[in-house]
Amino acid sequence: MNAAAPSPAAERSVDAGVVRRDILDADTGADPYVLRDARVRGALTLDGAEIRRLVRFERCRFDEPMTLEGANTLAFSVTDCELPGFLAPTAQIGGRLDLRGSTFTGGRRGAVNLVHTHVAGGLRLDRAHLVAREEIALNAGGLVIQGAVFCEDGFVAHGQVLFPGAELTGGLWMGGARIVVPEPDTIAFNGDGLRASTVRLHEGFRTEGRVRLRGVRVDDLLSFGRAELLGAGSSLMCVGAQVEALDLRFARPPAGGVNLRNAHAGRIQDRPDTWQRPLGLDGLTYDWLASTATAQREDSTNRLAWLRLQPVHAPQPYEQLAAYYRRLGHEDEARRVLLVRERRRRSTLGPAGRAWGWLLEATVGYGYRPWIAGIWLAALTVLGAAVFAAHTPVPNKKGEGPPFNAFAYALDLMVPIGGLGQRDGWHWSESYVQGLAYGLIAVGWILTTTVVAGVTRTLNRA
Repeated sequence: MNAAAPSPAAERSVDAGVVRRDILDADTGADPYVLRDARVRGALTLDGAEIRRLVRFERCRFDEPMTLEGANTLAFSVTDCELPGFLAPTAQIGGRLDLRGSTFTGGRRGAVNLVHTHVAGGLRLDRAHLVAREEIALNAGGLVIQGAVFCEDGFVAHGQVLFPGAELTGGLWMGGARIVVPEPDTIAFNGDGLRASTVRLHEGFRTEGRVRLRGVRVDDLLSFGRAELLGAGSSLMCVGAQVEALDLRFARPPAGGVNLRNAHAGRIQDRPDTWQRPLGLDGLTYDWLASTATAQREDSTNRLAWLRLQPVHAPQPYEQLAAYYRRLGHEDEARRVLLVRERRRRSTLGPAGRAWGWLLEATVGYGYRPWIAGIWLAALTVLGAAVFAAHTPVPNKKGEGPPFNAFAYALDLMVPIGGLGQRDGWHWSESYVQGLAYGLIAVGWILTTTVVAGVTRTLNRA
């Protein structure tokens, strides 16, 4: 029982038919209808009614659900009351709908039913306690509201809270709210297709089931700051969400995964200590990422760890992160991200593909570290020059060509294109030295091929 409700001894009993008659009495003009500290016997049915006055119920207890399906009314208030359901689907409420502090119980249609209801003001559910005898505590699918929806200050729902397709001009505020469902894999909060100026499931918000926000559109902030998500499977699903700012700084890591596939956020704030596997990032785009790192290198290390939480390898998140670093002017970090992308991709290939990938990385860093090829070229040229300088070459044509130069000869072998005039003028009588010469030619071709392949890959995919 709600703490603000009167004791049975203090109640006066009123018949629901009398209450309906008084509310609709045209002779009272625009004077508000107010009922306090009363028990309403029977079903108060106002379906389809034209209510031309303000209505307020305070600290009342109702034996049966209150229904306003299709009704047209001014501001309507049911505060600190107890009733087995408030059902107002398709109603038109010309002011604020105030349900603060009341306890609602309900069955198949929900404890509070506001499906396709239009509210010209705001909706207040602060301190309300909703208990669903079946599954749905609050059904606000298709709700259109010009003000804000407040479910704060101890709001508790025993059952699902549903806002699919709702339009909330003033936003949804659920700081400190709690949603209790029987099983952790049950959808506790469903906001698929929700349109709102802001959605704040934050500051102590706690749900024992899953939160689903597929295809939401939020003009400002979608916040889970200091929220606790205990749902199994995907604790949070925001597939295809479009938000200006996304706050994922949970109070602790969600019990299940977080799915942000194909979402877009202008800004994302999060913390490494609340990341959780699996993390769906394929298709996620963003303009800015908050950083808790003190150095850029540390930040990219954290972000690469973030990308590794994906259940399967997907290249797009790496490309998105690299593009973000490039916009900031951090070209080295962008190349680092793309190199890690290639390493992850290599792990998904067959033996031949992995071997070719190892060769690309060892020689040119997949085109993102072309200076590695220069190191190989210099090292092998010096090695070859040292071996060739210790032996006497045999001229192919005596008396012709330039004099022998060991370093120029080794470099000429390593560079397959062009020439320094040494390669075709000399050969070796010792088979192992001639074999080294052939080996340097082969390595030169391999280095040239991998450099071209790596640079081409960079130009095509970076």
